[in-house]
Amino acid sequence: MKPDALFTVFGNGVTLYGICIAVGILACIVVLYLYTKKKGVPEDVQDYVFFIAIVAIAVGFLMAKVFQAFYNWIEDGFKNFNFMSAGITVMGGLIGGAAMFLLLYFSLGKFVFKGKKAGWHKKYFNDVFLIAPICITVAHAFGRIGCLMSGCCHGKYLGSEYVFGGIKMYGSVTSASGNTIHKWGYYVPTQLYESLFLFALFAVLSILYFKRCNILMSIYLIAYAVWRMFIEFFRTDARGAIVLGLAPSQWMSIIFVLMGGGLLLYYYLKKIPFFLPEDNDEKAKKETVKDQTEDNNVSNQN
Repeated sequence: MKPDALFTVFGNGVTLYGICIAVGILACIVVLYLYTKKKGVPEDVQDYVFFIAIVAIAVGFLMAKVFQAFYNWIEDGFKNFNFMSAGITVMGGLIGGAAMFLLLYFSLGKFVFKGKKAGWHKKYFNDVFLIAPICITVAHAFGRIGCLMSGCCHGKYLGSEYVFGGIKMYGSVTSASGNTIHKWGYYVPTQLYESLFLFALFAVLSILYFKRCNILMSIYLIAYAVWRMFIEFFRTDARGAIVLGLAPSQWMSIIFVLMGGGLLLYYYLKKIPFFLPEDNDEKAKKETVKDQTEDNNVSNQN
């Protein structure tokens, strides 16, 4: 579509890909703020989650690159682990970012929340846990638009002339000699299809969230994994070694399905409800936020 830089900032080119990634992160933060506020999460916990999320996002991007470099290393016969020239893989970033978020959330929480607020990070964790897949999905949806703009993560090359269902972009094809050639042409826009799927999934998760569904993470893990398993069959760009007929992201999709299914089984065995009623604890949370807001207003007036 338009992989070249639109303009430069301090000597660095700014592309539509980068802009879409930035918009996705902003959308993630806005959703996190609005949904946690609607859920009655105190401002102190919101601020804490924002800080942890920023660190987790940075680590997620780093791990996305590490995972892709690892995939390429396997494809290259374990000859050359090249981190700097590797692209990124979303599923690797999700795993790395989520692991860092959980590690920081629980390890730092006991030092941040003391006195009357002791244990707040644990008390409101399920609220944050329910919102997390919604935030991830909307950020990912915008990120895939960025992939469309840059010409990565595309499907089959259709030729130099227009073919129904194809979009002209700068992609890569494999020549008869086995070399990778980058060229303009019409490709199957798997990035666009995935973006549309993710926006639809974001809408579904949001509706279920406001209906007090308690298994949003399982729904996200299973739904996205099944989609990713399917769409990978239509991708032809370089994305790592194919093992037993499956790409790396398809193997990770299997892991995501097992994780989502395992979480559902855990809820079932522990008799954790799939849909939560608004109980006295929920009302108490809202009263806590109300009292905190009133205290802040009084402090500002003084």
